[in-house]
Amino acid sequence: MKKNILLVYPEFPSTYWGMEHALKFVNKKAPMPPLGLLTVAALLPSDYEIRLVDLNVRSLKDEDILRADMVFLSAMIVQQESFKKVVKACNRLGKPAAAGGPYATSCYESIEGVSHFIIGEGENTIPEFITDFEQGTPAAIYRSGEKPDITATPIPRYDLIDVNDYSTLVLQYSRGCPYSCEFCDVIELFGRKPRLKSVEQFLKELECVYETDYRGPIFLVDDNFIGHKNEVLQLLRSIREWQKSKSFPFTFLTSTSINLAAETEILDLMAACGFYMAFIGIETPDNNTLKSINKKQNVNHDLYESIKIIQRKGLEVTAGFIIGFDTDTEDIFDRQISFIQEAGIPMAMIGLMVALPGTQLIRRLEKEGRMLTESGGNNTTMFALNFIPAMDKDKIVTGYKKVLRTIYSPQMYFERSLTLLSRKPHKAYKGGHKSIL
Repeated sequence: MKKNILLVYPEFPSTYWGMEHALKFVNKKAPMPPLGLLTVAALLPSDYEIRLVDLNVRSLKDEDILRADMVFLSAMIVQQESFKKVVKACNRLGKPAAAGGPYATSCYESIEGVSHFIIGEGENTIPEFITDFEQGTPAAIYRSGEKPDITATPIPRYDLIDVNDYSTLVLQYSRGCPYSCEFCDVIELFGRKPRLKSVEQFLKELECVYETDYRGPIFLVDDNFIGHKNEVLQLLRSIREWQKSKSFPFTFLTSTSINLAAETEILDLMAACGFYMAFIGIETPDNNTLKSINKKQNVNHDLYESIKIIQRKGLEVTAGFIIGFDTDTEDIFDRQISFIQEAGIPMAMIGLMVALPGTQLIRRLEKEGRMLTESGGNNTTMFALNFIPAMDKDKIVTGYKKVLRTIYSPQMYFERSLTLLSRKPHKAYKGGHKSIL
């Protein structure tokens, strides 16, 4: 039965990943399209009329909602304010809203106005929801205890977007991470056993992006790209040959762990494929803290040397750092500044600790009676903590602001940039493209 479905991606507030000011330099409207909703669209029946409104690209009008039989939303926690406005508009106009994605999955019990929640990954739940929807008996909540086999995941519907609106397109090869960091919600949402797409499947997705005529950077949004090293080697060999056959239309960036530095063959292949950047969760230079948060993969490596190795292979290291751990001492602010500067990390995401729903951290803090509020998901521009910290809160916030002011002063920023350039190979990659990431 043909239905009209409107997919809505809520607006991001001003955060590290929003890049709204830098987008002007490359004449783009948003950093990346909503891969989750593009995948949901591919899971819907082929005879449905499907439209997508990305609120980071254009505004949502009442007539967009009125044309739809149902509105689907997907959002991260940080997008919750925009999410709530869209839901209120659906309620006002009498249209049912179905919600999924990280925010709905983690916080559905406190979300109002949504008619149907699709909890977890959609491959196992959307077909059941659609069956009930077409029969006129959709339930309030759909969930599955099993992690889906993503080799059956269809190619995302890139035809629903204008690729020219985005500075970077997105693909996914795997879901899940083999590590167990206390503060991280990735393992709670996607599990500790990485699940992979097949090489052939990934190349079909790459070909689909190529056929849009987009040329530029592609972000592989894996939770940890090297979660399965042997399989990643096979993938990289295939990407290298595909890139050669197409005269290198794309460059790549991804997220990974610091042990990438020990994988010489993977690093060499990443460089040969056109990878130019890797985001790595460093968190802190303090070993005691790394042990306390179960970030063992960082404890077992010389962080400085590992970063240098990756940089010397031609990949820029961007990294995440957190302030507000229980074991932080009052010298942590200067130590974070020194580490970031000496490591040559121009783009450092410094965030205040946030206790995210469903994590080991929030379970511990709840037991200790230290939770204050739910997380807003914004750990970079909201100067607040949603729990009672071990260090005085005002000292943490003051120190955090000091770190930001210092590392992003022009002199410090450009010094780090020069450090990075001094380590990277001077041979220019012929497939380079503009990117703000």
